[in-house]
Amino acid sequence: MNLRQIEILRAIIRYNTTVAAARALGLSQPAVSNAIKTMEDQAGFALFQRVNNRIYPTAEAKILAEDAEAIFEMHDRFVGRIRDLRDSRAGHLRLVATPPLGYGVVAAAIRDTQALRPKIRTYFDVRRYEGVIASVETHHAELGFVLGFSPQPGLSAETLFEGSMVCVMHPGHPLAGQAAIAPADLGRHRFIALERGTKLGEATRDAFAQAGEPFEFTSEVRYGNTACVLAEAGAGVAIVDPLTAATNRFQLAVRPFLPATPVAASVVWAENRALSRLSRFFLDRVRDVVRHVPLRASPSGAAVAYKHPE
Repeated sequence: MNLRQIEILRAIIRYNTTVAAARALGLSQPAVSNAIKTMEDQAGFALFQRVNNRIYPTAEAKILAEDAEAIFEMHDRFVGRIRDLRDSRAGHLRLVATPPLGYGVVAAAIRDTQALRPKIRTYFDVRRYEGVIASVETHHAELGFVLGFSPQPGLSAETLFEGSMVCVMHPGHPLAGQAAIAPADLGRHRFIALERGTKLGEATRDAFAQAGEPFEFTSEVRYGNTACVLAEAGAGVAIVDPLTAATNRFQLAVRPFLPATPVAASVVWAENRALSRLSRFFLDRVRDVVRHVPLRASPSGAAVAYKHPE
């Protein structure tokens, strides 16, 4: 007995006439009658009894119909899952990001996505740049978010944000009164450096070299978030990416750092793997978050314009 025949059996039991069952299923009455004959031939026993133009199921038909309910419940769930996937309402996201993006932009996008699609499950990890790239290459994550992406074979990428590094410090710090901060200014104060060998750490060191200033620091940290925590505590001045300074609730003065040190945020994915509908939906939420980031890098605290690639 195939699924269509079981559906006919179920409808006849529910409506007690072949005419009503045919109407409910969008079939002709002869088609339903022929289906009954075929089912009884296949089963080898009677499924219905006819009394006064009405049709009643036998005890055997009732047993079969009872078992069939589980099949239809499973079918309904299957159809519902298709609908959810089509509308990006269910499924799972596997994401990985470096801390500057993971603790700000990506976290906010996950919040927005789950508010719109409550059935979605998110698997999210925060790693160093190399760990993000490796996770995407090995398909452990569908989307990776990094700063300072360098193109490489096998990976596709989209630039989400382009801006410049900023200086952050306690609001009462002497440098908070300046319109911009240069390497020469930092030589007179405690300086919190980003770790050597990291993308942003090396970019900062290059800016000092470009300005002809020695690179001296009192603290060295791996992540911009850590640098902001120290700066907020009054432990010195740090140079961080503008997204870290803007998307976390630090009580900091934020000023432009000169010479301008470009930084870009990118999303990457495996070139040989088409993005799912859900991942594309999530990417739209990330773009929305980035578009509304309140960048602060002026004495007045006004937002600084940035380039959002269309």
